[in-house]
Amino acid sequence: MQVSLFSPAKLNLSLAITGRRADGFHDLVSVVAPLTWGDTLHAEGTETRGETLLTCDDPALATDETNLVRKAAGLFRATTGWQGGVRFRLEKRIPTGAGLGGGSSNAVAALRALQRVSGCVVAPETMLRMAAAAGSDCPLFLADGPVIMRGRGERVEALPESGARRLVGRRVLVCKPAFGIATAWAYGRLADGVARGVAAYAAGEKVEDGLQRWLQSENAPAEALLNNTFEQVAFAKFVALPTLAAWVEARCGVTLHLSGSGSACFALLGPEVDATHVAVCVREAWGASALVVESALAGNGAPVRF
Repeated sequence: MQVSLFSPAKLNLSLAITGRRADGFHDLVSVVAPLTWGDTLHAEGTETRGETLLTCDDPALATDETNLVRKAAGLFRATTGWQGGVRFRLEKRIPTGAGLGGGSSNAVAALRALQRVSGCVVAPETMLRMAAAAGSDCPLFLADGPVIMRGRGERVEALPESGARRLVGRRVLVCKPAFGIATAWAYGRLADGVARGVAAYAAGEKVEDGLQRWLQSENAPAEALLNNTFEQVAFAKFVALPTLAAWVEARCGVTLHLSGSGSACFALLGPEVDATHVAVCVREAWGASALVVESALAGNGAPVRF
């Protein structure tokens, strides 16, 4: 059996890091939305028992056991007992080190593909456990639309319909410079900055109050959500990011925000904004090697809870 699944990128429209936990992870509150742009994962069964093969059209991407597709396959086998062979082929568009969730999305696509290749019936709760074990960002990709993430990212609930309808379908421009930012570096830099008094965690209660006010005020625009705790450390270290943000705002009248730990940035585009003009401005500042993609926030806004 062969299957092909879309593996979307994501944007953290808001990302508040509220503190460090005793287990070394950080607590967060984040509104996240999948995009209509992303990777494609192909999977087919093989005759070799227990075999997991992975190839990718991006030669720079590691396809060994560190890849989350292979980790997801191991979790699937350990959970379901299925020991068939599988061959994955990944068409990669989402860059690494971008804060766009490419690896996490690929892992969830692998779990979904394995359900179909194996014929195993997996309960939603079991899928959630496997996704959370694969990585903190993975559970959000089980939802078809914008979600709220809490904890270290494993607590996920669909954004209420009153908020989702203000997001789904919004045009976005995503851009990334030639360099990436490692998530572990960003968390470490933030924790170090907090310890030295030059950075700060977000106040959890204030973040939750602000989110509830936004949800209850149906006239509040999507732009009122946008914030990211990581900007204080990423923008300080990688000056190309705030430089581009200032350039684009001055030239195009749109505001760029960091997604996740970066280095990708995004702008919500109003109907009057010419995305091609913004893309030209980005490439003028960052060069022709910069990734620039126009996409849209995806989902049906269904109030599903995991």
